[in-house]
Amino acid sequence: MPRRVDELIPTRATLLERLKDWQDQSSWQEFFDTYWKLIYGVARKAGLTDAEAQDVVQETIFSVARHMPTFKYDPAIGSFKAWLLNMTRWRIIDQFRKRGPPSIHRPTDGDAATGTRTTDEVVDPASQNLDELWEAEWQKALFDAAIAKVKRRLDPQKYQIFDFYVNKEWSPNKVSAVFGISVDQVYLAKHRVTEMIKEEVKRLETEMT
Repeated sequence: MPRRVDELIPTRATLLERLKDWQDQSSWQEFFDTYWKLIYGVARKAGLTDAEAQDVVQETIFSVARHMPTFKYDPAIGSFKAWLLNMTRWRIIDQFRKRGPPSIHRPTDGDAATGTRTTDEVVDPASQNLDELWEAEWQKALFDAAIAKVKRRLDPQKYQIFDFYVNKEWSPNKVSAVFGISVDQVYLAKHRVTEMIKEEVKRLETEMT
């Protein structure tokens, strides 16, 4: 196990090194796919509208790109996770500044229709609460990314068995009947996919931090 961790630690540093090349489109796509939902989710829960949160995603990615030529990834000094949070925090603050006074957005009828958070739920981007929100969204992003990676590696039917049993809460007998397999195979599929997701989460925790 220690050997495997040692193998995984350089992976994030390797990606960040590749991002110094603007022409490396596959690496930038990988970075965007990994982090955009995290940035967007935090921006929305900080009280921004959908359009503003999308701007935060775009501007944060641009900020990362601008810093990449001189960025040095050193986990001993600080985590990439904390660095990206600071980048996102400033972009969120910028969006609130663009609104002008008052700095906290007051909800309108349109906000209710589009799902914008009310002022009671707004998180001050300069507060410790944003750090807690970032951590929660980070864990969610890890889990979602792990599931996506596992799905790509699995035979589609195996994931469907897991999905119907675990997520859609079908009974084992119903899943068994629909897919033409035994109940024991349903339990086995659940166990194997669950273990794969757990392993992928651990791997991503090492990579993304």
